[in-house]
Amino acid sequence: MRSLWTPIRVWFALCVLMISAWAATAQEMPAAPTPWQDVITGQVQAFRDQDAKTALSFAGKGFQAAFPSPESFYISIMSSGYAPIGLSASHSFGSFQMVGDDSVAQVVKFIGAKQELYEAIYLLTQEDAGWRVQGVQLAKTPAIGV
Repeated sequence: MRSLWTPIRVWFALCVLMISAWAATAQEMPAAPTPWQDVITGQVQAFRDQDAKTALSFAGKGFQAAFPSPESFYISIMSSGYAPIGLSASHSFGSFQMVGDDSVAQVVKFIGAKQELYEAIYLLTQEDAGWRVQGVQLAKTPAIGV
């Protein structure tokens, strides 16, 4: 009789390999901000300042075409679960992963006004106008920011 542990061990080994591959290719934050980190910081600051026009200017062409006005973009983003970005007290950059020559996934950590901690993964691509935000996944973490 074949043991159930064999498939579990195979699954575990595959998980370990996948995590190791991500860790081996993920890059830590460079000493100076990268051009895409400048874009993220610009958009985050625009959300904090409630500057809809500037916030939209850092978004990709798809976002710019999808919204009839910068105000509708701002309202949509802030009311659909991304308000912690605009209400954050600070942010910092974690590791990043190049996705081809013209795309990057960047980890960003946010500390909220009440010390709550959020982690986001920003996806940016290089467009004619420079690096632009294509999407963000945001999640609250159980930790407390300091």
